[in-house]
Amino acid sequence: MIYFRNILIIILTIISFNVFSQEKSLTISEAIELALDNNYGIKISRADVEIASINNNWGTAGRYPSIGFDAAANNSYDLEDNTLTNSFSAGIGLNWTIFDGFRVNTTKLKLENMEELTSGRLAVLMESTIQDIYLSYFGVLLQEEQLNVLKTVMDLSRDRYDYELKKKELGSSLTYDVLQAENVYLSDKAAYLEQEMQVRNSVRSFNFILSEDPGKLWSFNEAFEADTSHYVLAELISKMTENNQTLKNQYTNLVLEQKETKLRQAEMYPSVSLAAGMNNSITKSKASGAEAASYNSYTPYGNIRLSYDLYTGGIRKRAVEVAKINEEVAQVQIDQMKHALTNELFNLYDYYEVRISLLNVSNRSLEAAELNMKISGDKYRSGAINSFNYRDVQLLYIDASLRRLQAIYNLIDSRTRLSRLTGGFLEISE
Repeated sequence: MIYFRNILIIILTIISFNVFSQEKSLTISEAIELALDNNYGIKISRADVEIASINNNWGTAGRYPSIGFDAAANNSYDLEDNTLTNSFSAGIGLNWTIFDGFRVNTTKLKLENMEELTSGRLAVLMESTIQDIYLSYFGVLLQEEQLNVLKTVMDLSRDRYDYELKKKELGSSLTYDVLQAENVYLSDKAAYLEQEMQVRNSVRSFNFILSEDPGKLWSFNEAFEADTSHYVLAELISKMTENNQTLKNQYTNLVLEQKETKLRQAEMYPSVSLAAGMNNSITKSKASGAEAASYNSYTPYGNIRLSYDLYTGGIRKRAVEVAKINEEVAQVQIDQMKHALTNELFNLYDYYEVRISLLNVSNRSLEAAELNMKISGDKYRSGAINSFNYRDVQLLYIDASLRRLQAIYNLIDSRTRLSRLTGGFLEISE
């Protein structure tokens, strides 16, 4: 048995070494960089920004004239007088809208705002990805720390089981005590194995956010600890009002609605356009029994056109009214969003302060549980307490340890959400 046990240990050591050798060290900043480069949604959003940037030019807005070339060849034959006619015409022309109620300038400003809004949407997506990476990264660490706690308890249960086996060999322990210790050990081992699965699942979820292969292995090097520094609520409100990207996007949307109103108002003005160019026509005809005749003409032209719709059934007026209503709706949406974000900020701030206190309580509770388990272990071996009492102390230690780990993660979660709400991720995403 000892021989096979040693062989098993060697095999497990080799497997563990191979697995560890495949792991790549990863900090939280490196994880964020990978996610921003690889995330599918961010790639699509960046393409949208590029498209908006391409469209944002004076040509799209209609500032420049259009120049066109046209050519045509016509051939006909008159059956009555047997005349064959060949004609070729070509022309180049310029069409330019000189004035259309300031539509060009307004359209260009709207294109600029569209590019800004598209960039803002990308920033929101990047912030969301950064938040997901933070919580997922430390979520993996949470699962690993919980695994360590369960391993500690499993090792203690195994030591207790081995201790009872030795006592039985010496005749000082009953089979009932051995079975009780074995059941406890197997229960702790089952919990440990289930937690190993939770660790693997959390890593796979993390890889999904990174757009990496599900089987990719990492060594998470950040310390699993929370910053317990306090915030000033008034400063958080000020930062949120100035830096929250979702709110900034809503302001941009309001500007777009204002530009749309100006475009509708531009339809109330007349339109002045210029058309200029040169046409060339060559015609050849040949009647039966007669010499061929040829005609060649060059026709330059330059025209100015003024157009205005005198009456459209009130369509233009109603379009302006609707656009102004949309402006008012956009303003109401801003007020609603500011109210909602402020309410969310107050809730997150309260959660953050409470979770700092809960972490302090959890730290003290764990200290007491660790000391109690150490003392109980000594008492158990000296016979002062039975196995049931000792198991109760172990369960208290597990509960205190897991509650402390969860308290750390909850505090990290609150701080992360506060950072995003107040625009704290902007510098990272840039």
